[in-house]
Amino acid sequence: MAAELTTIRPGSVTAWLTATRPPTLTAAVAPVAVGTAVALRDHSFDLWPALAALFGALALQVGANFTNDLFDFRRGADNSTRIGPPRVTQLGLLSQRQVLAGLLVSFALASVAGLYLTYLGGWPVIAIGLASILAAVTYTGGPWPFGYRGLGEIFVFIFFGLVAVTGTYYVQAGEVTGHVLAASIPVGLTVTAILVVNNVRDIETDRAASKYTLAVYLGRRLARYQYVLFVGGAYASAAALALVGPYSGWTLLSWMSIPAVISPAIAVLTRVDGPPLNAALRATARLHFIFAILLSIGLTQ
Repeated sequence: MAAELTTIRPGSVTAWLTATRPPTLTAAVAPVAVGTAVALRDHSFDLWPALAALFGALALQVGANFTNDLFDFRRGADNSTRIGPPRVTQLGLLSQRQVLAGLLVSFALASVAGLYLTYLGGWPVIAIGLASILAAVTYTGGPWPFGYRGLGEIFVFIFFGLVAVTGTYYVQAGEVTGHVLAASIPVGLTVTAILVVNNVRDIETDRAASKYTLAVYLGRRLARYQYVLFVGGAYASAAALALVGPYSGWTLLSWMSIPAVISPAIAVLTRVDGPPLNAALRATARLHFIFAILLSIGLTQ
């Protein structure tokens, strides 16, 4: 990876594409798929609001990626000792000014989608959008970044799970029900598992930069078990959905993704060096997407 990055020209299209972190974008697609599946099940599916929700979610994800890249660099969490995937500010592929412009454009694009969805759904969409942007910025930015205070898992679970799924459903159905909230729980758990891998890998460098993630507070041994807790909880909650509202046993279709858990789980539980955990991070992102797609199919049955 390092050799490949040396061939990227600073400020190039490839540098900008690297900054968007394409492997993370499935985290924006997965909750929209699940929320839309529930809307389809309830005969409330509406194509254009669903597409607008997807566009807004992707723009928010990219904006959050730019924000984390910039502020982690400014706070010293991303430096020459970094063992995770590349960060464009730290590597000099984009300047701080360019990354700031990127995050502003990303949030502006998300706002464009939000304006259309507000026309359809009213003030709750405004509240969701503003809260999502504020949370994305204050995760690593501002005077009290909560991603540096052990609250990252709560943020990811709420905004990339509960809010994203129920918000997608709301702009199509015009309401939020208990059964769509239930469907958002396994999505929130699997996306939070992605953050767990990231934080377990970065314990030493985060501690040195005074970035006190939950993994830093817990220590490596206990932090590893978070992965099992979140992933296992996702499968258990997917099974429980058959007992909630209109869902059937088809929600167990999500369990077909279990083979994709094995490799990243072994790496998280046994490895401490960068490359295996970087691979586990990518594998967990794939797991989150596969799990959500299978769950979505099951929810419509």
